[in-house]
Amino acid sequence: MTQSSAPVKEPFIIDQNTISAKLSTTMEDYPAGLVIVLDKPYGWTSADAVRKIKFALQRWFGVKNIKVGHAGTLDPLATGILMICAGKATRLAESLQSQKKEYIAEITFGATTPSFDLEKEIDATFPFEHITKESVEEILPLFTGEIDQIPPLFSAKLVDGNRAYDIAREGKDVQLKASKITIYNLRVLNYQAGVLKLFVECSKGTYIRSLARDFGVSLKSGAHLSSLVRSASGGFKVENAISMDNLKLFLQ
Repeated sequence: MTQSSAPVKEPFIIDQNTISAKLSTTMEDYPAGLVIVLDKPYGWTSADAVRKIKFALQRWFGVKNIKVGHAGTLDPLATGILMICAGKATRLAESLQSQKKEYIAEITFGATTPSFDLEKEIDATFPFEHITKESVEEILPLFTGEIDQIPPLFSAKLVDGNRAYDIAREGKDVQLKASKITIYNLRVLNYQAGVLKLFVECSKGTYIRSLARDFGVSLKSGAHLSSLVRSASGGFKVENAISMDNLKLFLQ
């Protein structure tokens, strides 16, 4: 008589496909934990999302504490997929974070900001009328494949134990080291009057804000990221992600 192997336990996924199912109020019913595929609201930090979801889960399960974390930071001014792990699923955060990401980015030429996006006000303006869709497409190979990318100063990168954005907010200047990242695919979706809509498929650790800055430099102008949506993370798509409002209803 052969002994059958135990089934592999998978975390319970909460997204638009599963909100019709009733969630148990007993955390022990989810031995592998929970993974929430959240469509992060605009203006929220990733820490904001973790904190609010942790509170909601503590109330739902009737426990004083529960492990909750995210699998890959998403900037406050970006929306789209933010993977939230709870319970034993927090062990999966690193593997989820390592998966490929897809973004829909809007890059505006002709102006730069210290944060490379709209978090900070414009600090310089540049001509952009010479930029065409064709000239943008010509530089795409320069940013495809494994490249060295310098992160934004206004980022969560650690510098001597301190977050780079804390150093920047103190008005101090620091040079961040370049990181190896991989951009698998870049595709121009639209270009009109200095505004580029771009599809990006990339590895973890890629800063789309830095890509916007580098595009501006390469095209002899300036540029900043004017909007960003993380449209996919691994096999999860933003159209199946759950909004915070729907998640609140689910956990009532």
